[in-house]
Amino acid sequence: MPEGYLLGLDGGSSSTKAVIFDAQGEVVGVGRHGAPLEHPQAHRVERDMQAVWRSAVQAIRQALQDADIDGREIAAIGVTAHGDGLYPVDQLGAPLGKAITSLDSRATGIVERWSREGVQAQALACLGQVPFAFSPVALLAWMQAHEPARFSALGHALTCKDWLRLKLTGEVFADFTEASTGYTDVHTQRYSREGLALLGIEAAFGALPAVRMPDEVAGQVTASAARETGLRAGTPVATGLHDVTASAVGLGNVEADTLTIAAGTFSINEVFSNAPRPDFRWATRNGLRPGQWLNMAVSPASSSNLEWFHRQWGRPGDGGTAAFLADMESALEDAFASASRLVYHPFLYGSPYTEPASAGLFGLQGWHGRGHVLRAILEGVVFNHRVHVDALASAFAIRRTRITGGGTQSPRLAQLFADTLGREVEIGATPEAAAWGAAICAGVAAGLFPSIEAAASDARMVRRHVPDAAAQSACQAQFERYERLVESLCPLWSMLDAESATAVESGEASHSTTQGVGR
Repeated sequence: MPEGYLLGLDGGSSSTKAVIFDAQGEVVGVGRHGAPLEHPQAHRVERDMQAVWRSAVQAIRQALQDADIDGREIAAIGVTAHGDGLYPVDQLGAPLGKAITSLDSRATGIVERWSREGVQAQALACLGQVPFAFSPVALLAWMQAHEPARFSALGHALTCKDWLRLKLTGEVFADFTEASTGYTDVHTQRYSREGLALLGIEAAFGALPAVRMPDEVAGQVTASAARETGLRAGTPVATGLHDVTASAVGLGNVEADTLTIAAGTFSINEVFSNAPRPDFRWATRNGLRPGQWLNMAVSPASSSNLEWFHRQWGRPGDGGTAAFLADMESALEDAFASASRLVYHPFLYGSPYTEPASAGLFGLQGWHGRGHVLRAILEGVVFNHRVHVDALASAFAIRRTRITGGGTQSPRLAQLFADTLGREVEIGATPEAAAWGAAICAGVAAGLFPSIEAAASDARMVRRHVPDAAAQSACQAQFERYERLVESLCPLWSMLDAESATAVESGEASHSTTQGVGR
């Protein structure tokens, strides 16, 4: 059996993380480097693709240094990254302008037109999902309509993960999980020319990369990538998988009826199933293998709200989200002990609703402090997760719930999930679940593990949080207030969005984005 360490490369929406694991899944080195988002105008959120690669280079070098090992000791590499959005390249693999991220909503008009024309319902039946404004298919339709020269030059329609793997290996592939972001027939799980024709983008069919399974070798580290990163040329690189799926693998959730919650930039809530069950409330995409599906209820409305609050009102030295929550623990303790009725809608970048929702804080009074506001934000984020979880629970028998990301290593936040969902939740031993999921794929590709399922079955949990009856009752009352406010504000969101559109024309718009994900 090959020996050595495994590298999981995890491309987030604003930074890239490299995590080195031993064969037991213990973290031995971590590196992270930013690749900032760009907001050239309202509703547009982009990234420089070469900057994304440079962030990966720096993250890998930092991880090797942190682990105090040589790149030759890495047995294999697995890649994961944020899903949706579009990383377009030409036939030679060179970027065609900036990447369009999954926080972008420029294609909202395309999606609204599809809805008016009845295309959405047909897409659900054929592709297993309703295209969102951030879906690759919607962005391709937008590009075809508004940037025809760029669309004509398209060689390969990539995701962030595919772009990072291309830079590592020089090879272009898609993996089985992420190929289903609107391109595949929900029943055959293969690319659907008919589905693309339904959306008016059949011309993009030739730009879809060849598909490989997540645990297959998709190439080797090239000599040039080795020079940049410090890795060994020839190191095998597994195809990898979408970070949503990678998080489930890293938490050991690889079977049907297991719920994975990832509180990242997106509110991600997912359940595997052994049969496709398309619904407007979630996307039915490919699972880890043919004959398995992953049902994802998502919206861009989770820990990005905590990061925004931290960025605006955090104190120097707070560190990341988890450290910030720890720093705020005393203020949160006081806030949760009070009878505050603040309600926060976490829709800075989008929501689960078809209306153009925006974020809002309600009930604010002069005696409220940072702790009260942060409590409301935490509750709003968890309540948004519950909207998605309740939808999934209406169709799937959920027997286990595990969560990761967004400061969920904080016992307070994890307990808030348990009390709000009314479910026992488990916290994995590694906070790097997505990177470990990618590393597991690398381990299978290199022969260290017999299968993804076998490696994932060893996932260790460090804490379990059981709902507290009194807290659960209070969360239920607060959740009902949250939902009543959503219903009341639905007619006003369009008015506010119209005012934003007017500001765009006058050049006064903010850089926030909104998008509907289906009601």
